[in-house]
Amino acid sequence: MYKTIKRFGAFVLMAVANTGFAQVTKAPAYPLITHNTYFSVWSNTDDLNASTTHHWTGKDQSMLGLIKVDGQVYRFMGKEPVSYRTILPGADEKPYTAKYTETDPGKNWADNSFDDSNWKTGTAPFTDDKAVSKELWTSHDIWVRRTFTYSKTNINKLYLKLHHDDDAEVFLNGEKINASSGANGDLQMFELNSDIISKLKVGENVLALHCTNTGGAAWIDAGLADELKPTEHAELQVAKQTSVDIKATQTVYNFKCGEVNLQLTFTSPLLMNDLALLSRPVSYITYSVKSNNGKQHKVQVYFSASADLARNKPNQAVTAKQYTSGALSVLKVGTVEQPILQKKGDDVRIDWGYLYVAAPKTTGSTQYISSNEAGVNSFFKNETKSTTTEGTDVVLNTVIPFGSVGATPVSKFVELGYDDITPVQYFHTDLKPWWQTAHLKTMDQLLAKATADYAPVLKKCEALNISLYNDAVKAGGDKYAKLCVLAYRQSISAHVLVKSPQGEILFLSKENFSNGSINTVDITYPSAPLYLIYNPQLMKGMQNGIFYFSESGKFDHNFAAHDLGTYPIANGQTYGEGMPVEESGNMLIVTAAIAKAEGNATYAKKHWKVLTEWVEYLSKEGLDPANQLCTDDFAGHLARNANLSAKAIVAIGCYAHLADMLGDKATATKYHTMAKEMVGKWMKMADAGDHYSLVFDKPETWSQKYNIVWDKILGLNLFPQSVYDREVKFYLTKQKEFGLPLDSRKTYTKSDWITWTATLAKNQADFKALIAPVYKYMEETPTRVPMSDWYETTDGKQVGFQARSVVGGYYIKMLEQKWAAK
Repeated sequence: MYKTIKRFGAFVLMAVANTGFAQVTKAPAYPLITHNTYFSVWSNTDDLNASTTHHWTGKDQSMLGLIKVDGQVYRFMGKEPVSYRTILPGADEKPYTAKYTETDPGKNWADNSFDDSNWKTGTAPFTDDKAVSKELWTSHDIWVRRTFTYSKTNINKLYLKLHHDDDAEVFLNGEKINASSGANGDLQMFELNSDIISKLKVGENVLALHCTNTGGAAWIDAGLADELKPTEHAELQVAKQTSVDIKATQTVYNFKCGEVNLQLTFTSPLLMNDLALLSRPVSYITYSVKSNNGKQHKVQVYFSASADLARNKPNQAVTAKQYTSGALSVLKVGTVEQPILQKKGDDVRIDWGYLYVAAPKTTGSTQYISSNEAGVNSFFKNETKSTTTEGTDVVLNTVIPFGSVGATPVSKFVELGYDDITPVQYFHTDLKPWWQTAHLKTMDQLLAKATADYAPVLKKCEALNISLYNDAVKAGGDKYAKLCVLAYRQSISAHVLVKSPQGEILFLSKENFSNGSINTVDITYPSAPLYLIYNPQLMKGMQNGIFYFSESGKFDHNFAAHDLGTYPIANGQTYGEGMPVEESGNMLIVTAAIAKAEGNATYAKKHWKVLTEWVEYLSKEGLDPANQLCTDDFAGHLARNANLSAKAIVAIGCYAHLADMLGDKATATKYHTMAKEMVGKWMKMADAGDHYSLVFDKPETWSQKYNIVWDKILGLNLFPQSVYDREVKFYLTKQKEFGLPLDSRKTYTKSDWITWTATLAKNQADFKALIAPVYKYMEETPTRVPMSDWYETTDGKQVGFQARSVVGGYYIKMLEQKWAAK
């Protein structure tokens, strides 16, 4: 594909410049800055200026954009983030003591008059996390009473700060003010009814908590806060967003700001054929302004980035500075503490390293550091003096002058970069970023390189945007192409690119809002199609660590591991239970797919010993799997899983195919024959008349058989066409409004698996019929987060997961087309 880009580069760029069609105009969330799981900022509203921008986890990471046209100010990006004043601190602000019991206290235990003198005294938070808790909570229930003194004050909006795992009830002076089910992962704000403010008494009050641990982790902590009224600027107007267009590497907004039009382009140059560029943690924000009434107008643009982009929680102190570096003016911010690699887990943001905002001196930009409110006020007053460089309320401000602008567009850009210093730990060795080389050692050098490369990089991005979209349309139609476009940056930016101590490429995924694991094999497997198309080296980067784990003896089992740890610590599997058939099958299938993509089995030969060990395991355990978990582990354990069995059969066929590529005909014949015989048995055990069952010998069940797609696209010729035809015909009778359910147990689905299942269809009409509801979900889901791959087919609501790399699996139809053309 990249040869095509090079050959027809001028033509493609002309097409980009003149094309009038938009690629994607509606999404659950809109990618703005997308590099890795920590440096990832999104807009969760259709209009960019309708909400604060967020990290993919949903926490505020404010980027604010204002434009001044002849003195009139318009807001085109973000909203000023909400600020709170503490009424009663949670444990995130400072430890506090409270009375607690793990024995049911009976009635009226939350009342102020209740006698809790026999209860224990402990320090919050109450949790089973040994790294945090001084008094571990490991029982099923806990009751907590916290007495505090309140002094009368004016309250704007009262909020409960609550972190619960799992079900919680909260009482204020004996009255229930909140009930929350499940686990929310962090202290979150819950607005309380205005009449609850009157329940606060001058003097002594009691905040009482009851939490039930239904399974897994345990946590309860709470406080109270007042939402502060934002400073209102009567003269501030909201720019009118006229369009948005999401492309593979860019998101482009257009605004009408009075008598000036603004085009705002976010470019994250994730070009997979250039690993140096792919690993460069620098995005461009381009502003192009022009008059819309033929007259000249004086224009300035204001951009601010909150220190929240460089910390896990907003109460962490940061330090910032402004300086010049060569041809750039630079702002830099990071936490004072710099706890490198000290936090791991899922709903966690980076709090080490530094955020950079760089502007070429040629733009004439002015940069300064301030509090959030002072930054905006200074733009209104034409003051650009730094007011603070340390604390918790810190933002980086850049003012870009455009002078007098007429009908000819004027464009300028800034760069947003992040130096994560040490991205991951890999088997107790701290690894450096891939981009650091003998020639590029510092972020200042990298920012300068990004500036010099601006024009050619944007041309390459524009060319990829067009070619990728056109290839996807050719493979599966316009709706399919839009899904692929949305998946591109999301999938790539859920990884980090580093090099192992042995010098091997590592492209390590994070299980975003799943369990936070690093380099999970059943995340690699569904992600594979995107990377097999654009750079198989990245597929090796997803597998190398797993191979090393087994081949080094650190994972001493005859099947493949599930993961390498909890992101960003890759010191060995932390998932509580293995998935032996699942992960062994995944590794074999993806290795065969790499061989297909590269046209040789050299990579497989390097790992032949352990591949042989895994195929032997599958030959014994794969046909009729025991009560194991599979990648759909959220659905629970399942014995005799027909789809998991199909994966084992395909994996054995892949091993035979690899042996054949390596010239070992005897081994190839042995395992191909074995796989074919297994298919015959599988068809009998799974036969349910008009479909094949979810569980062997239970014809009333059914499931998507997405695993057999690799038999089709690798040309293994194991399953007869009749299996595909029967299943696809049946699936078309089971679709709901937003897609095909995963199986007969629930109505929820996985969108990546639907695209694989749809690829089993032998005609475009059936493929498109299965894809159309997934596209409808993408456009109409009420859950405004970076695309979830696990959602309800009845109402389009997210069930779990978001911003995961598995949407790279959408590219399976493109992969089939690419390989079929060879």
